[in-house]
Amino acid sequence: MTIRVAPQRHVQPVPPSDVWQSLGDWLQRNQRSIRIAQWSVVLIYAILLVVPVFLPLPDDMAYLWSNFTRFAQFAFWGVWWPLVLLSTALVGRMWCGILCPEGAITEFVSGRGLGRAIPRWMMWPGWPTIAFACTTLYGQMTSVYQYPRPTLLILGGSTLAAAVIGYLYGRNKRVWCRYLCPVSGVFGLLAKLAPLHFRVDPPLWQQSQLSEIKPGAVNCAPLVPFRTMRGAADCHMCGRCSGFRGAIRLACRSPNHEIIHVAGNVAKPWETILIVFGLMGLAVGAFQWSVSPWFVAAKQWIAERLVDSGVVWPLEATAPWWVLTNYPQRSDVMTLLDGALLVAYVLATALACGGLTTSMLAFATRSLGLWQPARFHHLAQALIPLAGVGVFLGLSALTVSQLRSDGIELPFVGPLRAMMLVLATIWSGVLCWQVTGLYNRELGRRVLAISFVGLAMIVTDADWLLLFWVW
Repeated sequence: MTIRVAPQRHVQPVPPSDVWQSLGDWLQRNQRSIRIAQWSVVLIYAILLVVPVFLPLPDDMAYLWSNFTRFAQFAFWGVWWPLVLLSTALVGRMWCGILCPEGAITEFVSGRGLGRAIPRWMMWPGWPTIAFACTTLYGQMTSVYQYPRPTLLILGGSTLAAAVIGYLYGRNKRVWCRYLCPVSGVFGLLAKLAPLHFRVDPPLWQQSQLSEIKPGAVNCAPLVPFRTMRGAADCHMCGRCSGFRGAIRLACRSPNHEIIHVAGNVAKPWETILIVFGLMGLAVGAFQWSVSPWFVAAKQWIAERLVDSGVVWPLEATAPWWVLTNYPQRSDVMTLLDGALLVAYVLATALACGGLTTSMLAFATRSLGLWQPARFHHLAQALIPLAGVGVFLGLSALTVSQLRSDGIELPFVGPLRAMMLVLATIWSGVLCWQVTGLYNRELGRRVLAISFVGLAMIVTDADWLLLFWVW
């Protein structure tokens, strides 16, 4: 009896570029499944946001696995926000396009609303930066990370605003996400680091225009102009445009590509303000103030001066919970003095750190030749890795503290934080070095410029050093 063995087939490996393109095409074909995922997240989001408001505040014996309020706060601030920031730096704004509840709601309402034209004032590029600063500061005043009512007020208020804007403006669009979302600016910055993006091939686009076959329309909800899209900052990675005109596909790129070769094409002062004064200033102060000995010393000094002057009402007067933290049942009440000092500390930190960083960037810009605003803003883009890692570490500190309060110790956190800061600093330094090479090839000038930027990075590293290892 003869046994025949079937000849082995040689399987050709799929090129990585085809794998990514296939993934993009899969997203394009499965928009219905994406809608189901979006509305599932909306349901979970609503439950976590609303239910804790009707429950009693957890006591000292409550654990995140036994108390729904603790679980919801941990889900929002211990898991959701840190992971969203991390995912944006890894896969672009896929959270925005596929899972974000506000995006799903505003687009849904927009399809059934008034469909008005977007007013010019709404297109002002400074709104995301201003909104980020206001929500960050207000969140600290009301202790948004600790209590469910301010969480509902801030996150729920943002969702309500997204729905109202969707009802008033655009048709099946995400006008809120494009122009007003408080975290849109932060997501746009981090997405520039993502190794995945939807790439537009200009020659193929031009070739498709010569064809007699006209492609069907594609609804880009975040209002990104396909033809001129050269980066991932505004793209929501929803996949609707994959394969459009045969010129758009999901592709892999160097994480440095957009900052070096795209970010410098158009100067964006509000992005620089968000990087320097927002992520590397205001956010630092927001995470620092509660453990800062400088804050305590300033409060004691001012309190003594007030008492000596016979003015004690700032030490006793309080405000409603939606203005300043006011939970006497938890012995957690902010006086007017506390609130005023909190705002002053956070703003002073933003101005001090941002001012020093801006000065160093200005010196670096001048070191490369005559003053050019575009070069200044381009150098600021090189700081995105360090700025992003800092905010991630600040938010993940909430994760660590919440787990620690439940008896879960993470001994590797300290070394991991140090490693992330070191790597982010090196990454920003490499980006800065490559950016300087675009403007001046003289070695001495480039070394001088990167030295100034290095001083700016030392300021940021010192802030996180104080928070995590000194205080």
